[in-house]
Parts: sequence; C-alpha cells; structure tokens
Amino acid sequence: MNAPYSSPVRRQPQPRPGFFPTVWLLLLALLPARLPAAAVTNLIPTLAELRLTLSNQVAAPRFQAAAWGVKIASLDTGKTLFEHDAGKLLSPASNAKLFTVALGFDRLGGDYRMRTSLYARARPARNGTLDGDLILFGRGDPGFRAGLHSNDLFRALQPLVAALTNAGVHRVKGDLLADASFLAGPAYGAGWAWDDLQNYYGAPLSALTLNDNCVTLTTRPGAHIGDPPRFEFTPPRSGLRVTNSATTGPAGASNTFRLERRPDEQVVRALGQLPLGAAALTEELPVADPARWFGELFKQALARHGVRVDGGVRAVNWIDRQLAPLDFGNCIELGAVESAPLRELAGWILKPSQNLYTDLLLGHVGSLVLATNRTSPGESSEDAGVRELGCFLRSAGMASGQVVFEEGSGLSRNNLVTAAALVSLLDFMHRHRCADAWREALPIAGVDGTLRRRLKGTAAEANVRAKTGTLRWASSLSGYVTTAAGEQLAFSLMLNRYQSPDRTRTAREELDAIAVWLASFAGRSDAP
Repeated sequence: MNAPYSSPVRRQPQPRPGFFPTVWLLLLALLPARLPAAAVTNLIPTLAELRLTLSNQVAAPRFQAAAWGVKIASLDTGKTLFEHDAGKLLSPASNAKLFTVALGFDRLGGDYRMRTSLYARARPARNGTLDGDLILFGRGDPGFRAGLHSNDLFRALQPLVAALTNAGVHRVKGDLLADASFLAGPAYGAGWAWDDLQNYYGAPLSALTLNDNCVTLTTRPGAHIGDPPRFEFTPPRSGLRVTNSATTGPAGASNTFRLERRPDEQVVRALGQLPLGAAALTEELPVADPARWFGELFKQALARHGVRVDGGVRAVNWIDRQLAPLDFGNCIELGAVESAPLRELAGWILKPSQNLYTDLLLGHVGSLVLATNRTSPGESSEDAGVRELGCFLRSAGMASGQVVFEEGSGLSRNNLVTAAALVSLLDFMHRHRCADAWREALPIAGVDGTLRRRLKGTAAEANVRAKTGTLRWASSLSGYVTTAAGEQLAFSLMLNRYQSPDRTRTAREELDAIAVWLASFAGRSDAP
C-alpha cells in the first residue's frame, strides 16, 4: 500500500462555471449500463471530491463525542484512497467474525468438514446388540438443526441414526454418552455480558450443538380472564421449565407479560398480564445443557427407528474427560456424520452474523492445535484458537497490536481492532486460495444476510459485499465495493460511542452513506 491519505477538514470548493456540465457528459458516456439510475445522478467524479466528502463526514459536529476508524484502499493499485484514525483500536462488534472465518479458511481449507462420531469399546454382536455404552462424540458441527430439514429436528438427526443402524446396531445395553469434551473451556465466550446469556445470540457453546442450542417458547393467553397463560416448548426435552406468576387479563388491557431467566438456570419465570385474545408470543431461549439435550433427542430418534437404548443419557464434558480419560484410539468408530464443507459453513456464519457458529469454529481450530501442540496446561480451546489467530495474522504480514481479541464472534466488548487491520485482512483474503469462497460468504447489499434490507435502490445494491457489526455503542461495516469506474476497493468503517442527535438517522445509516459514495465514485485511485 502507498502512504496513507489523512483526512483534512476544509470548505467545499466552488466549481468553475461551465466546467462540471462537460465533465458530467463525459462521465455519463463512460458509465457501465448496469449501474442503477440512482447511481448516475449522484456520481463523485474525482478522488479529491471523494476525500473531501469523507473528510467532512467524519469531522461533522454530530460525531464530536464519537470515534471513527476508517480506511479505504484499492485492490487494483494498492493505493490508500482515504483513512481517518485507521490505527485506532476500536470495538469491531461482529466484524470480528471476518478474522475467525479467515483463520478457518487458512488453516483448514474450504473443503474441510467437522465430524460427529459414534464410538463403542467393542463391535456389536451378530444379533445387533452392543454390550456397553454408545458414545456420541461431537466436534462442533452446527448443522443439526430443524431449519435445514423442513423444521423437523428428527430429520436432522436421521443421518446419525442411519450411521448406527448401518453398523448393525439394534440395541444398546449400556448408556448413551453425549460426549462434548472436544471443546475445552467454559460454555460461553470470554467477555460475554451476563444479559447476553439470556438471549438466543448468547447460546452456550458445545461440541454437540443441536438446533443452535435454542428452543422456542410459545405463550398464549388462557381461555378466560384470570387463567394462567399456556406455554409450549419447541423442540421438547430441553430441560427448561416455566414457573408461572402471569395471568390472563381482560381483552384490550395493557400487555405487561415478560419472561425472566437467570444465566445457567433451567427455570424461566413468567410475570405480568397477557390480555385475553392476544396473539401468541414467541421467544427464542438458550438451552442450559446442549450436550444432554442432544443425547436425549438422539435417544428418542433411535427409538423411533427401532433402536433400543437400555440405559440413560449422560453428558460428558472436558472436565469429566480429564478426570476419567478415554483413549479413543482403542475405541471403534461405528459410524460418523460429516458437516457441510467450511465454504458453506462460512456463509452460515457471515451472512446472518451467527455468534455460536463463529465461536464453534474458533474452538474447533483451537482444539486441533491443543491435540498436536499443548503449550499451556489447562489452556482452553478458545484460548488456543485466539493464539492460533495471532500466528495466522503474523504470517499474513499484519503488524502486532492491531488485533486484540479474547473470543471470535465479536460479542465481547473487549475485542479491539483497527480499521487498517481489517483492510489488511480483506486484501490478504482477496488473494487467498479460498478467495472465491470467502467473498461468496459475505452478505450482499440489498440481497441477503444482514444487508438484505440495506442500501436498496443505490449504487451499492448488489455491489457491496461486506460484514456488518452492531453492539449498543459500536457499528461497523467492512468489505468490498466496485466503484462506478470499475475499480475494486476494500474498506473498513467503524463508528464507536456515537449517540445520534437525530432519531431518524442511525449510526448504521452513517456507514451506509459512505458505502454509497464509494460505489458512486467515478474517479480512479491512480488518477493524477
């Protein structure tokens, strides 16, 4: 990259009479036919005007108490078009996911698949009886979910059932061990806030992950005033239960119904009043013990296909395996199911901004590192993954101190990164062996993912491919855009600690405005 351009603040120059009409006519003649009409009327003709527009944006008085980090560079020429505090460490929010997915692509490759295995200490007898425990061993595959199978969770488990029946097993005389010990460490990412843990986006991490480790609680008012509401968990057997203090109020009365749950508790408290005849309420709630839940539903799925498990379900975590190690080299793999390839999992992560899947990927990489190179006793899979991320970034030529992470999804408010580091990552992955899969995994403006409703009707629609990021005081957008002149740019926009004085214009819209300007830029980074 060439020397960066730092943002001055200066007054808008006045055009010479007769100059811009001629320029506009020339530019319109050169415009690609595919640009939408909205882009034609808002072109930024020169690099000087683009820089001035961006300078005035970040220096606007409404951002006086906020912090911007911006860098925009050409992938074609290597030149920096603009930067503002690009070396300042800021909260990236979910832009952190870009680093975790890049690490996965670099260390594992786009065709890599996570394996869920069925182990036993001996082969089944000829009559199909397994004399001993059946071990269901997970490695973080996020694909066991109802949404991929017409909302039928038992169909999602069918490949595992088939793996066992194909091995000739029809009865298990021991227990079903739901073994999630592949991931070492706490069930939650470092730095997650306690109130995150009550929401679907803060679901616990588990090497045996089922249905995003969440269930839906549907609440309906009772049949009469004063009746308790009716509750239903979908899917069942999660271990969650409702302690109800709520009532059904008169039709048209205020709806004061609410749910409360303390972290790691199996009890959901229902409080307040739900009016008679009110529409059903749905809430996505995280499951406290995903491995046990996985085991319970897998046992039920086996029973549906005539496979009997005599014993119960026992969940096994990494601490259990430290106390009672099991040499899987001496076990028999009766069958296995492999995940979708990483190139597909990357889209599951980046397009909807899925926290759980991101931290499962980081933990998976970390566990592979621990299996071959344990340098610190008691090191968690997450810590090893973060350590490996540092190795990856150094090999990618990134300067030390530009990325300070403690988990992989960006849910931690302690993660810090510079705009310069994000652009360096985007540039590196643009030239990576997995570049096509990497780009395909990003949300497309106005089309899909977290950008599906943004930037519609602008030059950025179906053009910008970028990762969003949102926390209460952090908004970010980093990715790629093709300018009106056909030049490919990488950009990173981060706005922290911004409280908008105008409720109709959010931090997200401030970032989107810059993305549109970049897509409408008709000049070139290498123009004189």
